[in-house]
Amino acid sequence: MIPDMSDTTDRTTRGPDEGPGEQLSEEERRTRRWERRRSAARGARRVLARSGLQSTLRGRLALLEAAGEVYDLDEPVDVYGNGVVEALEEKVAGLLGMEAAAFFPTGTMAQQVALRCWAGRTGDPAVALHAMAHPEVHERDALSQVSGLRPVLLTGEPRQPTAREVRDCAEPFGTLMLELPLRDAGYLLPSWQELTELVEAARERDAVVHFDGARLWESTVHFGRPLDEIAGLADSVYVSFYKSLDGFGGAALAGPAALVGEAKTWRHRYGGQVFQQFPTVLSALLGLERELPRLPEYVRHARVVAAALREALAEAGLPWSRVHPEVPHTNEFQVWLPYDADVVAEAAIRTAEETGTLLFGRAWDAPVPGLARTEVDVRADGLGWSADDVRAAVADFAVRLREEAGRAHG
Repeated sequence: MIPDMSDTTDRTTRGPDEGPGEQLSEEERRTRRWERRRSAARGARRVLARSGLQSTLRGRLALLEAAGEVYDLDEPVDVYGNGVVEALEEKVAGLLGMEAAAFFPTGTMAQQVALRCWAGRTGDPAVALHAMAHPEVHERDALSQVSGLRPVLLTGEPRQPTAREVRDCAEPFGTLMLELPLRDAGYLLPSWQELTELVEAARERDAVVHFDGARLWESTVHFGRPLDEIAGLADSVYVSFYKSLDGFGGAALAGPAALVGEAKTWRHRYGGQVFQQFPTVLSALLGLERELPRLPEYVRHARVVAAALREALAEAGLPWSRVHPEVPHTNEFQVWLPYDADVVAEAAIRTAEETGTLLFGRAWDAPVPGLARTEVDVRADGLGWSADDVRAAVADFAVRLREEAGRAHG
């Protein structure tokens, strides 16, 4: 969803982030807008979510002042994965109902290692997955280029794959990877019945099942099941500590003890055997203690916000709008508007700068020319927003959106 900052195509006309006489490259323009959006977020009195990405170093370090609540700080520091790292691994394994877990510095590494280990066990390097899944879209072909695996795409439609697509896949595969939720399609989850049927279809093909559960933590409301029951459908699960739990970073791979033991060997080979990781691990433990219990509340309130947004955008007299999905599956969802992405981004930032209320805190991209899309995230700060608050914020935004659209066509 965030535009690729490596694009340096020069603009031929001055955009809203350019001053008189300036001609910025696309990279410079995006960087400047990102800085304005971050500044607006930090200065806003009201936001739907505050992310660690928007904080200062001092603000992030302040998180660790409470670390003594989740771990004995008089214990020795970790060295190459022992101590507090092992404590986090044990906690995650328990939460997910798995035999063991391994901490990784990144989710990309954790998932590659998991899929590589399963390929060795099944004897099949093919991994069946969605064309919009994270390894296909955001990892620069790491599965094939680094791990020697072969992606088999089940579908490119903006939805979860179906059991029929798994059963009817023309190519053999050893592992089925499901991203739960499917972020780029709108944080979409299958129904519980659909998920169990997907897993059964993979079993019928003698394939193992791996969940890309970077945001699995917030799926319990949609599925109506506890975490361990959801994770228990899979042979292995990867989870993230910074996306939903606001940790400094890091991920975990959970599964059978034998698999996790092998994964730790590959973790070392991939360069993930880091000397000391206690700041990141402590932030993860704090996230599990503080944020994890609140995620169901965030999901439920995201549905209130989404409904109010949908109604208010329609009442604002805009040509067209879409909240996707209409009833969010998690605490994050998409908003689509029929305007140039630069125009909408400028209106969103101006609204925050001039009113102190940040309705849209993330970047806008353009799936096609003339169509803008962003993601909305509802967390602790958003719980104080009523439906009327959302409508008022949309009204302020709509005024500036019309102004910016008028300038763009003037």
